[in-house]
Amino acid sequence: MQPSRDLDGLVAIMAALRDPQTGCPWDIVQDFASIRHYTIEEAYEVADAIERSDFVALREELGDLILQPVYHAQMAAEAGLFDIADVIETVTQKLIRRHPHVFGTNREADAEAAQGRWEAIKAEERRKKAENQGPDAPLPSLLDDVPAPLPALARAQKLTKRAASIGFDWPDIPAVIAKVREEFDEVQAAETQEEKQEEVGDLLFAVANLARKLGVDPEAALRDANLKFTRRFHYVESRCREDSVAPAEAGLDRLDGYWNEIRAKDKKRD
Repeated sequence: MQPSRDLDGLVAIMAALRDPQTGCPWDIVQDFASIRHYTIEEAYEVADAIERSDFVALREELGDLILQPVYHAQMAAEAGLFDIADVIETVTQKLIRRHPHVFGTNREADAEAAQGRWEAIKAEERRKKAENQGPDAPLPSLLDDVPAPLPALARAQKLTKRAASIGFDWPDIPAVIAKVREEFDEVQAAETQEEKQEEVGDLLFAVANLARKLGVDPEAALRDANLKFTRRFHYVESRCREDSVAPAEAGLDRLDGYWNEIRAKDKKRD
């Protein structure tokens, strides 16, 4: 077996790893459930490489991510369900179907119009899927295929976007800001731990809704905030070392002073 530059080579390697007689003992005993968290983890590692603009790492992480559908498809093929060719056919059908302005005669003038057509086609696909399930199937919901395992902020944004598609939405940004303030007041008024958890959840949901109205990806915004906090905290730690003081013994006033130093430097850079 040799390294390969095409998908068939990767599929062959995966099949060899899963061979019941000669494969890898660890790979042989895996199933869909046992490797699903790796699929999610690899997607996050791709995002991390992009955020760091580390394109050497991105090349490697994209490879790790591509391995995941090949792994799942190999297990599905062994169970007689489908194979990687079926997966590729399905996604190419979907791309062609959802882009009539590229692969058909309907041209769109801009990205916004193309996005609108994409959403309309997705809505029609959901309707047809519900029809094909038969009369005894549960009544469909607009929210049915918003994946539950999504990060909570990302799922909140998708849920409110779906609801907004039928007009169930705040009329403008000031109305959403007022809702955020209302939820903040309810957090302050909460007394029991259960109430605090519920109200904080409502506040975060309202903030995710505000992000959607502002055209901001809340997951990306929070990741950026995490990176900024990490960078600034590293600065605080380095200043403690310069002053020969342990961070845990520096005291809040000194730590705050270091923090304000890096904040001021950041503002000058901006």
